[in-house]
Amino acid sequence: MAGQGLSPSDVPAVVAAWYERAAADPARVVLADLGDPRADFAAIQLVDEGLVQPVHPIVDRDDARQAEAIARAEDAGLDVGDAVVAATVLVRSGVADAAVAGATRSTADVLRAGLRVLGVAPGVDVVSSCFLMVLADGRPVAYGDCGVVPDPDATQLATIASSTADTWIGLAGPAAGSGPPRVAMLSFSTKGSAEHPRVDKVRAATALVTERRSDLAVDGELQFDAAIVPAVAAVKAPGSPVAGSADVFVFPDLDSGNIAYKVTERLGGARAYGPLLQGLDGVLHDLSRGCSATDIVDVAVIAGLQARVRSRS
Repeated sequence: MAGQGLSPSDVPAVVAAWYERAAADPARVVLADLGDPRADFAAIQLVDEGLVQPVHPIVDRDDARQAEAIARAEDAGLDVGDAVVAATVLVRSGVADAAVAGATRSTADVLRAGLRVLGVAPGVDVVSSCFLMVLADGRPVAYGDCGVVPDPDATQLATIASSTADTWIGLAGPAAGSGPPRVAMLSFSTKGSAEHPRVDKVRAATALVTERRSDLAVDGELQFDAAIVPAVAAVKAPGSPVAGSADVFVFPDLDSGNIAYKVTERLGGARAYGPLLQGLDGVLHDLSRGCSATDIVDVAVIAGLQARVRSRS
């Protein structure tokens, strides 16, 4: 069993569930960094445990399924001999279900290929990311955006909230046997305790999410303590459908999101899975260049699961 290099008994329940679901229906996932020892070792583990069917990042010009995606990439000035570009071609053409890349390449390279070949998903106005955090007590929560959009406007922030909620749904919510997400739109203010244009942005984003997504419980603006601590929520946001019990946390900017996930991981003892890209018209995830083989296994499993959820929906 994978999962941060831990023994099976130490793997969080939600992560163990990912591996069980993956093994029941292994997806075809392109490992764009094959040739790097970490990716090669990850491929061996994925095959040995029956979690994912690894796919090599090589296009086939004789395969009619790939013609449109190859043309799209080349029209955008990309080289389909590049492993990251090839990975997106294979996903767009349906030869593969998902792809992971970035162990040997920059985030900019991965995003460029994703945007130009896969494109942005219908109804989405910004590509973002989130981390699925498994807290020390085993509880899964999602933090967004922690890796892509530096200073989203209200419309972009609303999209980030919807995308992050959908990521949580697929990995920790109804798809994993839990209930619907509770989305907290975070700020330094709770329900009018402060006035500032940055607070106004969070309020406007909250209103947009509420309007767009009747299936989500969402509230804001909320400070983090009001979002997660019931006793604080009772004082600061009485009657809120989210305060005190949030499991999806939407940060107002990249500074706060990136800092928060690292503090939660390093001081809070949480395990961070990601960054998971959101909003592309296909499943593609970025890896840190400092990732381990186990990180590649984890993200490949997540990518495969999301591809299966995507195909069903």
